[in-house]
Amino acid sequence: MNELVKVYEVGPRDGLQNEATVLSAAQKGRLIDGLVAAGLSHIEVTSFVHPAAVPQLADADEVMAAAVAHYGADGIELTGLVFNDRGFDRAVLSGCRSLAFGAAVSETFSRRNTHNSPAEAMSTARRLVARAQAAGLRTRFYVMTAWICPFEGPVSPHKTMAVVQEIADWGVDEIAVADTIGHADPLSVGRLIDRIARHIDINRLAAHLHDTQALGLANAAVALQAGIRIFDASVGGLGGCPFAPGAAGNLATEDIVFMAHKMGLGTGVDFAQLWDVVYELERAIGRPIGGRIRQWWESSQDHEPQVGFG
Repeated sequence: MNELVKVYEVGPRDGLQNEATVLSAAQKGRLIDGLVAAGLSHIEVTSFVHPAAVPQLADADEVMAAAVAHYGADGIELTGLVFNDRGFDRAVLSGCRSLAFGAAVSETFSRRNTHNSPAEAMSTARRLVARAQAAGLRTRFYVMTAWICPFEGPVSPHKTMAVVQEIADWGVDEIAVADTIGHADPLSVGRLIDRIARHIDINRLAAHLHDTQALGLANAAVALQAGIRIFDASVGGLGGCPFAPGAAGNLATEDIVFMAHKMGLGTGVDFAQLWDVVYELERAIGRPIGGRIRQWWESSQDHEPQVGFG
């Protein structure tokens, strides 16, 4: 297994999509600048959805085009989330070379999120993935409500496994198994990852975790022990889904970076510079943010050496 943890930063998309404060395209650009400067090289920039559905990301085309212009030639993976042909076309026109897709395992969440049944969402996604692969684009897929649905409760691991297997058969580059509302527990996380890893190369798998019930890091630790080396995270712990009642913030980038460091695993992220991003973003959105490590980090600055590990 790799001794490097890949942090897939979702702050500019998943982090901002549910915030009451809508940042300007310029502010989002500065956020991306800060993330890159801190060493994050896999960033989900935005989602190409209808502005009426997610007004916080109405400037997706402008934000992605600017990010590609600045970093597209620097080996930075800049991803856009799409759910239909219109979104796909917008992403490609903006210069995006890495696309994320998604489908929910549970029926009710799928209809609330995309107005399609899981089978319909998978059919659409299969066609979009094929388009992306034909164009030589990188592909990523979110398996949403992999453990718990906000409307139906626990999701059968057999159903989740079937969805993951089908997506893997499409040849998708990366599959993110998502605890969409942050209600999974470490035991069920470990069991599902173990089940999936028996059939699919674990190096293709990512864990997308939320911290709604304060189990985000515990779930991440179990996923790490199961062999996962790709973790979705959001700077400052921002996040939430407009279509999933009760979904709180994502796993904080600063928390997973620090946990990896404590376990002897590198991330390539400069921890001190990452906090510069947290503080600037906090000022922009106008409310306190930050992961569980914040209290220790701030209290340690008076009597411990600066931490800048990568």
